Amino acid sequence: MSWDHHSRVESTKIKKMASLQISPLLLLLSYLCFVVSKSNIVLILSDDQDTLSFAPLTKTMKLVASKGATLKNSFVNTPLCCPSRSTLLTGLYQHNTGVLNNSIEGNCNSNKWQRRYEPLTFAQEFLTAGYKTFYAGKYLNQTGGLSHVPKGWQWWAGLKGNSRYYNYTLSINGTARHFPTSYLTDHIYEMALEFLKGQSLQTTPFLMMLAPPAPHAPYIPSPKYAKLHLNTSVPRTPNFNPSMQKDKHWMMRLPPNQLPPSIVEQIDEYWRQRWRTLMSVDDMVAGIIHTLSNIGLSDNTFVLVTSDNGYHLGHYGLPWDKRQPYDTDIRVPLFIRGPGVKRQMLHNPVMTADIAPTLLDMAGLSIPSHMDGTSFLQSLYSKQKKHYLTRSFLVEHTGEGGKSISVACPWFGDSGLSNCSPESACKCQDARNNSYSCVRTVGPKLDSLLCKFNDREHFLEAYNLVSDPYQMKNIARQMKKKYIARGLTILRKLQSCLGSSCSIFNI
Repeated sequence: MSWDHHSRVESTKIKKMASLQISPLLLLLSYLCFVVSKSNIVLILSDDQDTLSFAPLTKTMKLVASKGATLKNSFVNTPLCCPSRSTLLTGLYQHNTGVLNNSIEGNCNSNKWQRRYEPLTFAQEFLTAGYKTFYAGKYLNQTGGLSHVPKGWQWWAGLKGNSRYYNYTLSINGTARHFPTSYLTDHIYEMALEFLKGQSLQTTPFLMMLAPPAPHAPYIPSPKYAKLHLNTSVPRTPNFNPSMQKDKHWMMRLPPNQLPPSIVEQIDEYWRQRWRTLMSVDDMVAGIIHTLSNIGLSDNTFVLVTSDNGYHLGHYGLPWDKRQPYDTDIRVPLFIRGPGVKRQMLHNPVMTADIAPTLLDMAGLSIPSHMDGTSFLQSLYSKQKKHYLTRSFLVEHTGEGGKSISVACPWFGDSGLSNCSPESACKCQDARNNSYSCVRTVGPKLDSLLCKFNDREHFLEAYNLVSDPYQMKNIARQMKKKYIARGLTILRKLQSCLGSSCSIFNI
């Protein structure tokens, strides 16, 4: 792949200065000051990676986590790919992006999204500020037309549709190209290296975003890693395949009460396959870090590694998926290295909506007032690691029904359920009444979740994660009414918030 038609930009900038009335020397000095003062940004976004699956990323841990910050309390605002990625790109909660699910009808990369929300992404802000911008990999679950290059991206290699590892199509700057045999993660890595070859301390600063498919289904590893991790399995934590959760919402109470041994065996194999796919991501992270060092940019580049949402595998008696408000699905890994960032473990809560304003802050750019998130850049340099503000933030999901229900399942014909098959013991992945809004509160002495479901029961779930970290006991019915009322008041405020009104911090 070649980016020749873009690479001429740098060589023509100085020539354009000569046609201006301002002193060419002054313009040159101004340009060089801009280049030197601005940090480069590399954001690597995995797909469906839970916090337990960073264990195989040994190179990432050595080169990013051990050289920078690990943010222990990193959460997504909605545990589903397209809505979460839309939040990451814009810094807006789901109720402000209008992206409800992974379909065009749900506003995933729809014409409305492209027209109204693409101009609001952090990429557009970087491009307007003079950055070079590069994207490779999965963008949103819907393509939005292969000829379409999303606003803000100069170098564009967007995947058609959802994650896959082989036999995929990329939009290369608006031109469709099919790759039947190239392993996608490796291909993204190769394109990134080609782009980096043209960067140096003397060139315009850049924003690079890489979005490999791993460890999303269908969990196909590179052949060189296909035989690794033969003896690992999902940790048997208290929330792994428990008996029926009678105090959880309606969908969770559907049979079977526990997953049968055959499904548990399949879950463990999926766990191993997911780890194997991540080995190629680990190679990519290491290669990017080494390349930045070789071209003299490692000290002036922020590198962030995170995921669009978490994932459950056998947890709470659910086979495999996301879409639930529990930490398995909403807590994600987040590692950051960069200028002046020392090795540290940070406990202050951050969320997906914070990524966009933080990236802009890292580049010294203004943060648009419409963004719901808050920059956490200063926390990377704070000397008081154990002293941070308690924060309440929103987690929301809009459930779907009437999709992919096997005739072999007892729920066949039920328009309220989705993704039910014998391969998963007919345990469904989603439901219309699996629609909820939650307030998640995290602080030095507080860790809680309160959810209200949009169903006939107006069902409530509440958890004290200080005493119940695996969210096994719903305490909503035992809580005093005044505490429930206080939590619901905060939740209502978050459900309608925009911009700075979405920031709820308490000392």
